[in-house]
Amino acid sequence: MQIDVSGKQVEVASGAVCADALKEGLSKKQFKNVVAARCGETVVDLSTPIAETCTTVEPVFADSEEGLHVIRHSAAHLMAEAVKKLFPSAKVTIGPSITDGFYYDFDYERPFTPEDLEAIEKEMLSSVGSDKEFKRTVMTKAEAKKLFESMGETYKSEIMDDLGGDEFSIYTHGDFADLCRGPHVARTGQIKAFKLLSVAGAYWRGDEKNKQLQRIYGTAWQDPKALKKHLTRLEEAKKRDHRKLGKQLDLFSFSEEIGPGMSLWHPRGMLLRAILEDFERKEHLKRGYQLVQGPIILKRELWEKSGHYDNYRENMYFTEIDEQAYGIKPMNCLAHMIIYKRKIMSYRDLPQRYFELGVVHRHEKSGVLHGLMRVRTFTQDDAHLICRPDQVESEILDLIKFYQDIYALFDYEFDVELSTRPEKSIGSDADWELATEGLRQALDKSGMPYAINEGDGAFYGPKIDFHLRDSIGRSWQCGTIQVDFTLPERFDIVYVGEDGERHRPVMIHRAMLGSIERFIGVLTEHCAGAYPVWLAPVQARLLNVTDAQADFMKKAEAFLVSQGIRVESDSRNEKLGYKIREAQVEKIPYMLVIGDKEVEAGCVNIRSRDGEDPGMVTLEEAARLIKDAATAPFKAGGMSYSFSG
Repeated sequence: MQIDVSGKQVEVASGAVCADALKEGLSKKQFKNVVAARCGETVVDLSTPIAETCTTVEPVFADSEEGLHVIRHSAAHLMAEAVKKLFPSAKVTIGPSITDGFYYDFDYERPFTPEDLEAIEKEMLSSVGSDKEFKRTVMTKAEAKKLFESMGETYKSEIMDDLGGDEFSIYTHGDFADLCRGPHVARTGQIKAFKLLSVAGAYWRGDEKNKQLQRIYGTAWQDPKALKKHLTRLEEAKKRDHRKLGKQLDLFSFSEEIGPGMSLWHPRGMLLRAILEDFERKEHLKRGYQLVQGPIILKRELWEKSGHYDNYRENMYFTEIDEQAYGIKPMNCLAHMIIYKRKIMSYRDLPQRYFELGVVHRHEKSGVLHGLMRVRTFTQDDAHLICRPDQVESEILDLIKFYQDIYALFDYEFDVELSTRPEKSIGSDADWELATEGLRQALDKSGMPYAINEGDGAFYGPKIDFHLRDSIGRSWQCGTIQVDFTLPERFDIVYVGEDGERHRPVMIHRAMLGSIERFIGVLTEHCAGAYPVWLAPVQARLLNVTDAQADFMKKAEAFLVSQGIRVESDSRNEKLGYKIREAQVEKIPYMLVIGDKEVEAGCVNIRSRDGEDPGMVTLEEAARLIKDAATAPFKAGGMSYSFSG
């Protein structure tokens, strides 16, 4: 039978497996790096028989995204085998691959220790050396349940009941068996580079009412070189951890007295936020947005009308006032529609662009809370554009340009995804198709490359997601653009067209930075706490050598403040070297040293955090230098900027 392998026609016998076709179509060196096969549209084991209907078999290489998924999933099984061998009473639950790694959840009577992880890793290496074959077997539900019950694996029976179906695939290597869809590598010897990283608690099925399990995280790569590179990146990420830097720079904190997932902003952190938010307001006003604000809580009936109550209720908080139920808002769109409805709009009035830095609350499970990256209360840079259907494409293109300008200012590159209709959604098929196609056409016209993320849209509409790549290569989803035909229908918002008749507008939901808290967390790690000069809460610190310079220091501070420079003085009776090191630790852009010579000359001696030291300059020159550094990123991007301090 004729099979196409990467454009090459090969002849294989009836009943051949995918590996047979790939061996014929690839060189030995190429085949050595294959971990799975794509038969038609499906990624399968190399041992999978080629179906009569399959005309193409493509290799899945170890260093591809799909190949790494297969390696990591297989490494999770390898880890579970090792845990069972070393800790026989441990029960296995689920063990998927994730971005850059894998995990497995175990039910065990005591916490796993760092020493346990070392022993597990050693046992995994032994299994790799044994080069055991991964074998796939299909069993009936009854057979599979009997197998796992005999092994004492009670969680597997519950998983099968939840999945439904009459047959299940079981993968074995050596004496270890696990319920799994696959695919996996052919042999354990192909898992060449892995490392166990940490242990965390995780509730069974993600439900806090269920038993808490232990989740062991690991990472796996195609070769030791790739693993070493990733581990180096993890070490760099630890140094940049925004929670550590937030404390070091005295920006924000969390308190159990306040409640988990709710940040406290210290004076410097709040100033940083205020600068960022003021910048956002100015940029939106330049682009024809109107500033609006809605209340924190809205009647439950509104959330029922919008569909949030049925589709998003588990993420919301509710309260009651005068026997009336209210929902604490998780997003700002409802109030913006009510603002739009305050008067009848003409086609000439559209688009209406409403912008709000709105405080929202979302019920995140305690296990997923993570510094500023995942919180329960946050500020969203939310905007809603209500426009005519013929304006949708141009509005989206303008948004894309807006996002490009702002992300470039923070030195971000980004990837784009078009996310389509999820399983849980509202609205008609026709509206979803129209909205999705509108986003697709705008992306095509923008010339930006993008991927399709099937089934990950909002429940009310498809969306474009912007994933920012930080300075150490990690990806963070921040910006989003969503087209919505459904909520305008549900809230009966209209405009009067040229024909004098009422027509239904389209609503575009969009957030550019997303959560202000999360964006600051991401930015802090991106720049390792060394914020650009225009955003730094303290742009310069005056440092005196002795008390003899105290009067001139006060004069210098007053002058710099009058020039719009964010400056503070360190007049403590400490050695100059100590004060300089402390300013460097706090990532202050400029240190302005004042000694007797500087007082006599009416100058300051400038030291910068990046090592460029202009030396002794006048106060006027120092102010000009700092202002130029603050405006440089804007000038480079062709943006106008009014320095306001």
